[in-house]
Amino acid sequence: MSMQQQIHAKLADAIACTHLDVINESHMHSRGTESHFKVIVVSEEFAGLRLLPRHRRINEVLKLELANDIHALAIHAYTPEEFDETAHQVPASPNCLGGSKFDK
Repeated sequence: MSMQQQIHAKLADAIACTHLDVINESHMHSRGTESHFKVIVVSEEFAGLRLLPRHRRINEVLKLELANDIHALAIHAYTPEEFDETAHQVPASPNCLGGSKFDK
């Protein structure tokens, strides 16, 4: 199973999502590893939660991957209403500042 598939499966199992997208952005940043991802998680579970608790929830689900495999994770966590307000558009991920073991 690829890291992208693993992230998707873990989030889908842990959070009741109305929309879930895991985008592998490694090609934009690193060479040779699956280490940069963007997740778009839309769930009613986020209703009433501010941004930080939403991110903590996702980080908790992916704590093993974040400790071992993932270098960068862009998180976009919305309620269904918030996601509709964005017209299902999310900001572009920032450029990586380095840190890959392949950088010289």
